[in-house]
Amino acid sequence: MSKEDNLWNIAIAQSNKQQGNPEEATSSEEKSVLIVGSRNSGKTSIVLRFLDKDEVAKPTTALEYTYARKSKGHNLAKDVGHIWELGGGTMLSKLIEIPINHISILNTGLVIVLDLSAPNELWFTLDTLLEVAQKCIQTAIQEAQHTDPQIKDKLQAAAWLRVGGEDHMDKDLMDLFLIPLIILGSKYDLFQSLDSEKRKTICKTLRFVAHTYGATLQFLSIKQEATLNKSRSLISHIIFGTALGKAMQVDHNKPLIVPAGLDSFQQIGNPPLEEEKLGRGRASDMKYCKTHFMAWMRHAHRSIMTPIELWKNAFTEIFPQESVKTPATVDDPAKDPQYAELAIDQLRLQKDQELERYRKLCERKMKEAQNKALQEGLVF
Repeated sequence: MSKEDNLWNIAIAQSNKQQGNPEEATSSEEKSVLIVGSRNSGKTSIVLRFLDKDEVAKPTTALEYTYARKSKGHNLAKDVGHIWELGGGTMLSKLIEIPINHISILNTGLVIVLDLSAPNELWFTLDTLLEVAQKCIQTAIQEAQHTDPQIKDKLQAAAWLRVGGEDHMDKDLMDLFLIPLIILGSKYDLFQSLDSEKRKTICKTLRFVAHTYGATLQFLSIKQEATLNKSRSLISHIIFGTALGKAMQVDHNKPLIVPAGLDSFQQIGNPPLEEEKLGRGRASDMKYCKTHFMAWMRHAHRSIMTPIELWKNAFTEIFPQESVKTPATVDDPAKDPQYAELAIDQLRLQKDQELERYRKLCERKMKEAQNKALQEGLVF
């Protein structure tokens, strides 16, 4: 280092620069990430790891909030990352509209965590959360257009940038999610025990969904440090804009790593369906489509069912989806262990016991009154 470039001179130059532009020293950026997904899939553990907190993960109560800060170069200001976590699986999906709104829409990303060890709930969870999130995004855009008429164009431009540009080879067949989207498959350690063909189907299905929406796809396990650290990098990328690697892993025998835009429908292949179901009434095209995947994809867009519906059919035939309880079907939400509170639960138990004693007392009095009426001949 030369005399002119020593640390003291660099510090003076930095100070002079900030004095000339005071906003640079105090300005900071704020971005948000919403983490949703399957119940007990490890969402809280992912957040704790990102925050470097050595705590035992507790069940998330409804929608929880925390934040992180990151130094911005030599400036005094720090960037702020708002972290929202939605508990309850799909039960409380309506709360997605809180963090995804017209104010935050340009600076918010979505992370969906799916339990790979429960494929019989996977499609329902993914489909439900994507549908609700898309509705919230559309509502936010409509409200934001009053003050920013070009907001949808900005979101679309950013979405294409995330997948490498509008010259992507699959551009005509993609339906890009308008905010950054990451799909994480958790409990990879349990997923490894599934049958090879089942693992292959799950991997290909999630790759297809992720590529269709321009999302990043990654598998992880709380018990495998390397995969957990990669998920941390993804969250940092959303809220702090840190760089992402371009490493890609699509072998179904290894944890998937598929950055947005680097996959292709050609590599993913056809859904595991019989030819007549793939053709849906256009069997004459199938001979050509079987060896030319892109032709099949375009054919599927013209057929009765969309490609995403064909993949849904293929997946749910192998993994019939179990009904996931919604608030309307839960027998007694007060008994849900997710919302356990010792003091409140003890008081509730006491009141339930008092109510039961009162109910039995009323029944006994009613029987006594009936018996007395019978003895006096008042009841015929």
